[in-house]
Formats: sequence, C-alpha cells, structure tokens
Amino acid sequence: MAAYAEGVPCWVDAMLPDLAAGRRFYGELFGWTFAEGTAGYRPYTWARLDGKDVAALVPKSDGRMPTVWNVYLATEDAAAATTRIREAGGRVIVAPRWIDDLGVMATAADPGGAVFGLWQTGSHPGFARRDVPGSYGWTEVHTREPRVVDAFYRTVFGYEAAAEGSGGKRSADLLLWSPRGEPADPDHAVAARVVIGEGPPAELPAHFLTYFVVADCDHVSRTAQRLGGRVLNGPEDTPYGRFAVLADNQGAVFAVIDTSREGSGARENRAGRD
Repeated sequence: MAAYAEGVPCWVDAMLPDLAAGRRFYGELFGWTFAEGTAGYRPYTWARLDGKDVAALVPKSDGRMPTVWNVYLATEDAAAATTRIREAGGRVIVAPRWIDDLGVMATAADPGGAVFGLWQTGSHPGFARRDVPGSYGWTEVHTREPRVVDAFYRTVFGYEAAAEGSGGKRSADLLLWSPRGEPADPDHAVAARVVIGEGPPAELPAHFLTYFVVADCDHVSRTAQRLGGRVLNGPEDTPYGRFAVLADNQGAVFAVIDTSREGSGARENRAGRD
C-alpha cells in the first residue's frame, strides 16, 4: 500500500480506560473485529473491518490522561516535522520514537492547544480501509484561534486553503485544507478547521474531531445510546451528509456521517495517497 502524503490523516486510535468495554461498544456499533497485540511494549488492540486495519484501541497508562480519539497526520520525517512544529509556535508533547517496526510516532499540540499525532510509516502504513461504512472518513480541528492555527498548519504541512461555500466563498468559521500539491478545492480536501463559537462552554478545549462513515446516521446514534453512549449533537443534515456527534460508553467523543445523503461535494476522494 502506498504511503499517505504529508499532513494527510492516516490513522486513529482511542485511548480508553477499559479495552473490553471499548471492544463491546465499537464491535457492535461499527461491526469491527479485534486482534490483540503490542506496540512499543504496550497492549494495542487492532480494530478491523472485513479483515482490514481501520483503527485501534489503546489502554490509558494513567487515569489522569484524557479518554479520547487521537488522529495521526502522515509525515515522511517525524523529526523534521517536530522541528517545524516548534518553529511555528506549536508544542511537542512526545518526541519522535520508533514503535517496534511499525513506524515513528510523535505527539504535538498546535498553538491553539489541539493535540494530534505524527506518523512516519514503517511496516504499518496507516488505514488499510477508509471512506466506507465502519471506517474513518474525515477529521476537523476545532479551535478558538483560527488565524494562528491556519498559519501553523500551512507552515508545518503545506496545507492549501480550499474554497468553501456557495460561489467559492470561504467561510470564517469553516476552512477546508488540501495537501500540498493538490488542487485547493473541496473535492481534494483532507481535513478542516472549525471555529469554536460562543455556544460551547469556555472550558471546552481545542481538539480534533474524528468522523466515521456509517450507512445510517440515525440508526447508529440510537445504537450508541443503547450501548451506553450519548448523542451530543444531531443527527442533522449538511451538504456533506447526515451526521451526529457521539460519546462512547467511556466518554470518548467522535462523529459519524452518512455520506450517501450528501447534498454535493462528497469527501470520497483519495487525494491523500501518493
């Protein structure tokens, strides 16, 4: 499988206090099966869809750590990327290190405080399947500092701002990003920046929101509630499909989207791969 291009989301994992509860929840919600393993001498549960790697569940090593879905952005050189991150005003939380022979991982935060991972491919290139029901589909960074965050990701990963909205106008609250070298338009976008407005509580931190594709947003939302999760927003229709923001049975927040119900401009491109 070809590696993902610089800055393209290539993997996600959930940091959970109870892996068995996570397997029960996501196994029924998305139809995932699981394979136990280790990564960097830590337990690591691979989530698979039709035998293909689509995500992972990781045990929290410290109860003070957040229960959260992490997104990893691809890089050809994690050490060089962390240097750019520092120079652009971000913070390196975990320095680059090899995880067995799987690849090089690092953890960083942008100037607005949103945390993300870096992944330099080794034997594990990232998603083996995506953009189909039960797999990863999209990510957004939610921030209160759009100008500095936009400049940060442009400097670190070379993102191009894609025109959004009717008539090709850009929205102040939503900006789509295309990877370096790809057309700056919605069809080639791989991530987005969203402004946190006045509605959410002030203590809500900047964060990345991971979207999983589903066949029926309303059914999945009801199933999540039955399994002990919560519906935080939606379901509601957008030009890109019907979506909802959910929390799992341990509090990790994620979103689901039914892209078959889009109005226009589905994010079904594969611009992220070489």
